[in-house]
Amino acid sequence: MAEERYIRPTRDEYFMEVARTIAKRASCDRGRSWCVIAKNSQILCTGYVWSPPGLPHCDESGHQFKQMTHEDGSVTNHCVRTVHAEQNAICQAAKLWVALDWATLYCKMTPCRTCAMLIISCWIKKVIAEKKYHAGSESEAMFKEVGIEFSYFDDSVEKYEKQ
Repeated sequence: MAEERYIRPTRDEYFMEVARTIAKRASCDRGRSWCVIAKNSQILCTGYVWSPPGLPHCDESGHQFKQMTHEDGSVTNHCVRTVHAEQNAICQAAKLWVALDWATLYCKMTPCRTCAMLIISCWIKKVIAEKKYHAGSESEAMFKEVGIEFSYFDDSVEKYEKQ
């Protein structure tokens, strides 16, 4: 019987797999979102959803939901207790004095509008998301407008288990 030949993952596949492991540290079980920022084949910083130091975590105190009404009239619940994974990674880079210009950001889903603006402000050149975010079209448009390369591993929309 012939042995299966090992297929080495691409760099993008590798960084996504690392990011999925990082998500295990997330303190909000709703999405367990994650982020890796890499440049020149090296990881610069990582992030996951968590509460800022000194504030309660979802895993300890439960979710802090706020309702959001979208332009189309639909209403969704968002947990606002935690910092987004992209924000966490960017803060980590700032704390370590790591420049993110021309880096690639890997994330679980299309970054929200606020995270997209931070990504643009850091001069990140490429964003790769595992899946789409249901309200990510504005972020996609901003990335396109400023010339940030953006792609998905999977074109499906990320669904939250807990509402």
